Amino acid sequence: MMTPPLEGLLKKVDSKYTLVLAAAKRGRQLMEGHPKLVDTRSHKPVTIALQEIFEGKVTWEPAKPGSR
Repeated sequence: MMTPPLEGLLKKVDSKYTLVLAAAKRGRQLMEGHPKLVDTRSHKPVTIALQEIFEGKVTWEPAKPGSR
């Protein structure tokens, strides 16, 4: 069983693709030394990023039309 649950994560973003991009970007930030925003036992950057997204500590904003 995945923790946090996928259903809960998908409520925070608009698609699975967006979830992957947000988790990967935040995971890279954590690997660069940015502090964790949640209390978790995991040391894996992507797992920490997913937990941060699930708890609403990391958010995603859709791109504005016409921007790249």
